[in-house]
Amino acid sequence: MVQDLQRTEEGRLRRYFLRRFRNAADAADATQETFLRLLAVPQHTVIENPQAYLFQIAKSVASKTSARAAADMRLFAPEEAGFDQPLDAPCQERIVNARQCLLLLARAIEKLPNRCQEVFILSRLHGMANGEIAARLGISRNMVEKHIIKALIHCRNVRAEIFF
Repeated sequence: MVQDLQRTEEGRLRRYFLRRFRNAADAADATQETFLRLLAVPQHTVIENPQAYLFQIAKSVASKTSARAAADMRLFAPEEAGFDQPLDAPCQERIVNARQCLLLLARAIEKLPNRCQEVFILSRLHGMANGEIAARLGISRNMVEKHIIKALIHCRNVRAEIFF
């Protein structure tokens, strides 16, 4: 019986759901759900009008699907509301803490030897490549790397003191 109904009524059922949901994927899911529910009916159940029974199941599936969609709409804000974007606004305490840490790191960089400080600033703040820094300052690439390593170790040690 189910196979016969699927062969003869699946197209009508899908069109019914498509008119109701206006979405092909939802219509296909609802059609499949309807046939699954029909398969779950105990075999000893006598169904006088299988086509009418199938469409009663379809009405139930449509009703439950619509109710679920409405509940989802209440739970989830639409994308246009902008709630799908993370909030990056930190609290005042976090802002003050970050500024203090930044000030301590700036002071640590100021305490570096002049050449080391210059190399570090060109590398990390201005984004220059090691080769560019070497050419600009007239030193070897190897020396640039040593200055950067020294500055990074110094900053790491200062951070370790800040973030105990």
